[in-house]
Amino acid sequence: MSRAYNFCAGPATLPESVLRQARDEMLDWQGTGMSVMEMSHRSDEFVAIAETAEQDLRDLAGISGDYAVLFMQGGASSQFATVPLNLLGEKGTADYINTGIWSKKAIAEARRYGEVNVAASSQDNGFTDIPDQAHWRCNPQASYLHYTPNETIGGLEFDFVPDAGSVPLVADMSSSMLSRPLDVSKFGLIYAGAQKNIGPSGLVVVIVRKDLLGHARPETPTMMDYKVTADNGSMYNTPSTYSWYLAGLVFKWLKAQGGVTAIAEINSRKARKLYGFIDQSDFYANPIAPRFRSWMNVPFTLADDALNDAFLQGAEERRLLNLKGHRSVGGMRASIYNAMPEAGVDALIDYMATFEKERG
Repeated sequence: MSRAYNFCAGPATLPESVLRQARDEMLDWQGTGMSVMEMSHRSDEFVAIAETAEQDLRDLAGISGDYAVLFMQGGASSQFATVPLNLLGEKGTADYINTGIWSKKAIAEARRYGEVNVAASSQDNGFTDIPDQAHWRCNPQASYLHYTPNETIGGLEFDFVPDAGSVPLVADMSSSMLSRPLDVSKFGLIYAGAQKNIGPSGLVVVIVRKDLLGHARPETPTMMDYKVTADNGSMYNTPSTYSWYLAGLVFKWLKAQGGVTAIAEINSRKARKLYGFIDQSDFYANPIAPRFRSWMNVPFTLADDALNDAFLQGAEERRLLNLKGHRSVGGMRASIYNAMPEAGVDALIDYMATFEKERG
């Protein structure tokens, strides 16, 4: 079997060793005679899987006991509503930074539950850079400040953690979690859809400071109340057991690579290679201000859009898959998450060079 290089933005490529282990354990997990997906979530076996996964995540991200780690369902999009329901209060206001499509979706959802102040936006420049924090118009009495560190579709990434003062800082880290070291103590809440750097879809990880629990609005659905989830070990109902198990395998794999610091070095090198090739070319272009280019999602355009279909066809023939850009921005996009091997980036660059030589 020949594995392709899958540049999909999500569900994204997973480490091959993780997939092989899951295959080997599919019918019989460690002598139980059952697949993990058949186990009771309240069995000793699955509780051990869940607890180990949480501890490994805490180890990798440096998450202290001041934070609850929740394994919830619904992906990051469900958190667009869950966050304000838990943190906004009855008459509160929240600050949001608008840096792209996912920021806009979070803002629109939060407005259903209270007042939202868009403290800064890069929409006027086409979401190609991050607004200087010196010019943000934040409310010091806000219930929280929300931002999206990495915009998956546009390829725009913060190179700094905003200073929110005493206001809880909330971040949608779906596409950047575990890609580099992070000081979790600067945040009130972090949420991350799993299907990029953590595991398969269907799961969202929430890291929430414990003092922020217990403040959900009365109308908050029980399943969306962070305190209920925390008090029940993320098992108020049947969780996404198999996705949780696979996330645990990914955490073990990441530890075996040397942890987040080691993977950050590889991620940085992959991004530098690909952006470096694009920048030296007159045929390819990236629209993002260099300082704020995403490590994880690299959008690029060809000199002639009429060549897009031919480029994608040639890429698929070389087993370089899912390079078509999001429909809202067009062009191409290479998502190079933790599990994308450096050889995959090298193969993409080699193809891009060949295509430019033949069609440029």
